[in-house]
Amino acid sequence: MTLAPRAVLVHRTTEYEELVARHGTHGQAAFFLSSRGRDIEEVVARHRRAREALAEVTAAVPLTWRQARVERADLDRFLFGPEDVVVVVGQDGLVANVAKYLAGQPVVGIDTDPGRNPGVLVRHRARDAATLLPAAFAQGTGADELTMVEAVADDTQRIVALNEIYLGAAGHQTARYRLGLDGDGGVVEAQASSGVLVGTGTGATGWLRSVWQERGSALALPGPTENRLLWFVREAWPSPVTGTSLVAGELAAPASLRLTVESERLIAFGDGMERDSVELTWGQSVRVGVCGERLRLVG
Repeated sequence: MTLAPRAVLVHRTTEYEELVARHGTHGQAAFFLSSRGRDIEEVVARHRRAREALAEVTAAVPLTWRQARVERADLDRFLFGPEDVVVVVGQDGLVANVAKYLAGQPVVGIDTDPGRNPGVLVRHRARDAATLLPAAFAQGTGADELTMVEAVADDTQRIVALNEIYLGAAGHQTARYRLGLDGDGGVVEAQASSGVLVGTGTGATGWLRSVWQERGSALALPGPTENRLLWFVREAWPSPVTGTSLVAGELAAPASLRLTVESERLIAFGDGMERDSVELTWGQSVRVGVCGERLRLVG
C-alpha cells in the first residue's frame, strides 16, 4: 500500500526561547538584555512571527497527509522518507542545514521574517503553503536543482553541503597538508594555511562570496544550478617547505580537489556546522568536488 505524503516541517529554536532557557524566565531575560542596551520586545516580536508562521503552515497541510516536525538540532537523528515534502520554516541557512540529509525530496522554503532574511532559499510566505505543498508533491512540478558539494575521505567518510565545505584545523589554527588537482599531472603542493574553502553557486551569496571579494578574484562566481565550484586557500603561508602557488581555482564536474593531511588532526564540515564534521588524521586523503545529488528547491 502506498503511503500518504508526509509534510516534514523543519524549524529552529528562536532567540527568545534560547534566552529564556538560559536565564530561566522572561523577566530575567529582559533584564539581561536591558543591561546591554537591548529591548526584549524586538526578540519577542521575531519569536511570535516565527511561531505564527509555523502554525499557519501546519494548518495548511492537507488533511489526508501525514505530518512531522523536526528541530534543527535533531536533523541528524531524523529519518526522511521518499514520500516527504520538506517545509523549511525559518531562515535561508535552515535550508542549507537540512539539505545534506535529503535524497531528492522537494523542499519548500517559508520565510518567517520577510525583509530581515535575504529570501534566497526561503522564497515563499506562510499564506502560500496550502497551494505550494500539493504542487510540490505532484510529479513533474518545476523545482530548481541546486548544485551541492561533497568531500569523500579515503576511509569512506563523506560529508555533503549546499553552500560550502571547509577543510582545516579545528579552532582555525594552522593546517598542514598537500594539495593537488585532478588532471594536473600528479603535481601537489605542501601548504600551511588557515584552511581550504570549496563553495557552490548557492554559497556564492555567503562565505564564498566574502572570500572571493576580499581576494579580488577574477574567477566568475558560479550560479546555483551550475555544475561548477570555486575553491580558495585561506591565508597560505610561504616558507622553505610550503608554497602558495595553488590558492584558488574552479572545479567543473567531475574534477576534484585532493588534499592529503600532514597534521595530527584536520576536519571537514559543511555550511558552518562544525559539530557535524569528518575527522582526518596524518596521511589520510580527501577529495572534494561536485556532488551527484542535488537539492530540489521549489521556486
